Amino acid sequence: MTSAAETSVSETWLANRPVDAIALDPPLPIDRIATPALLLDEAKFERNVATMAAHVRGKGKGARPHAKTHKCPVIARRQIAAGAIGVCAAKVSEAWVLRRAGIANVLVTSPVVDRLRTDLIARMASEGPGLAVVVDSTLGVEMLEAALVADDARLDVLIDLDPRMGRTGVREPDDVYRLAERIQPSRKLRLRGVQHYCGHVMHIEGHDARTAQSKQHWERALSIATALRTRGATVEIVSGGGTGTFDIDSEIDGITDLQVGSYIFMDQQYRVIGGKRGPVLDDFEIALTVQATAISQPAPGAVTVDCGFKGFASESIAPVAIDVVGTKYRFAGDEHGVLIMQPGGQTPRLGERVAFVTPHCDPTVNLYDYYWVHRDGYAHALWPITARGCVW
Repeated sequence: MTSAAETSVSETWLANRPVDAIALDPPLPIDRIATPALLLDEAKFERNVATMAAHVRGKGKGARPHAKTHKCPVIARRQIAAGAIGVCAAKVSEAWVLRRAGIANVLVTSPVVDRLRTDLIARMASEGPGLAVVVDSTLGVEMLEAALVADDARLDVLIDLDPRMGRTGVREPDDVYRLAERIQPSRKLRLRGVQHYCGHVMHIEGHDARTAQSKQHWERALSIATALRTRGATVEIVSGGGTGTFDIDSEIDGITDLQVGSYIFMDQQYRVIGGKRGPVLDDFEIALTVQATAISQPAPGAVTVDCGFKGFASESIAPVAIDVVGTKYRFAGDEHGVLIMQPGGQTPRLGERVAFVTPHCDPTVNLYDYYWVHRDGYAHALWPITARGCVW
């Protein structure tokens, strides 16, 4: 269990992290950056942000992008400037970083049932409006109420619905209704609606199969939201969805906003699930890459690069070399990976830079301190990954 002293130290440590872009003057050629390096193509990133903003706006929805993907206040500000109604944070520490950086509207998407975190939530709520938290138990409701000690303290909450995923949330409708009845008369908590995030649907391969599953889960969730309203509960917000179902869930009446995350970067996990137009989800561009260097060739047909588990996070899929045709990446330890050449494929020269699509962008980002933000072959800024390591 984390002690109060440890939490105080963690807050102080986070408070000293930069939250604004750091200009590089003069700009640095990207082939002069030490590898492995996390590179963000600013033009592609901006187009991805604009594409999603236009899409949800055209469907009458809001965007509530998930900051657990980028962990960067600079990016959160740009998403809000493009029209996002706020951002999500998976952890209380992420929310604290974002609020300190001036991002007011933050939804904490994981339930909280310990005093250290509820006390921090109460402090953040006292500093200004915009903070919201999901709840899925009476204990969580009681602990939040107890933490909000000021007479005028108020906090918005959403009931987290379990889409039979078995991770968090209230599964049975009757339990949802009872929890709402417990919240409704509270002087401290304001029930605003429900969260319904189907993480297990996001990576179903094939657009048709993903559509069928998402619609089935949302039908159940929306029936619960309707029943809550008939019982007198406030359900202004019905939040959920993600990059994998952005074009599916945006067509469903009753959903108010989408918790999209990876669309700003795109990773290999999402690309291989397929899109509406074909076997690759290509509605958004590959804006985020990891740059590595070919450093050794101990055997014919394979070249070692200087990026392994310390530079790529992946639980199910390997990174892909973008410009080296006919290769497959194999993890070779903490520091190294091996590019296996296929017949007729290219062979990187020793010393050559190799750009990779990240296997899973969220945890890969968590391995780095900043993005090298580049245009036209030059990095012109560092964007700090301020919420890196915010696991509490």
